[in-house]
Amino acid sequence: MVTITNFYEVERKDGTKFISLELTGQAELIQSQNTGKWYATVRKCRIPSTFDANIAQSMLGQRLPGEILRTICDPYDFTNPRTGEVMRLQHSYAYSQDSKQENLIGHTRVMEVASL
Repeated sequence: MVTITNFYEVERKDGTKFISLELTGQAELIQSQNTGKWYATVRKCRIPSTFDANIAQSMLGQRLPGEILRTICDPYDFTNPRTGEVMRLQHSYAYSQDSKQENLIGHTRVMEVASL
């Protein structure tokens, strides 16, 4: 399940606007590659919508079926807002109602980790 946690008004290049919903997935446990310590995190992504801000506001907190998957994409630079470090990333997050995606990587659910 994913939860609608926020919404944004986005302006296209042609000047028209639409509402983008922020979806947040379930908590998952990740082990740091640097320290080896475990931490909890959630995956987030945005999807476009066809409705206005009033409807988006009323949908906050609503849960939807599906999950957020980590997917492979073309490399891009990302600047960490806390440290200013520029990282070269090759993944993104996307919503899917079907969790069986061929290009997904690093997929672990909290229930799977907790049952070990």
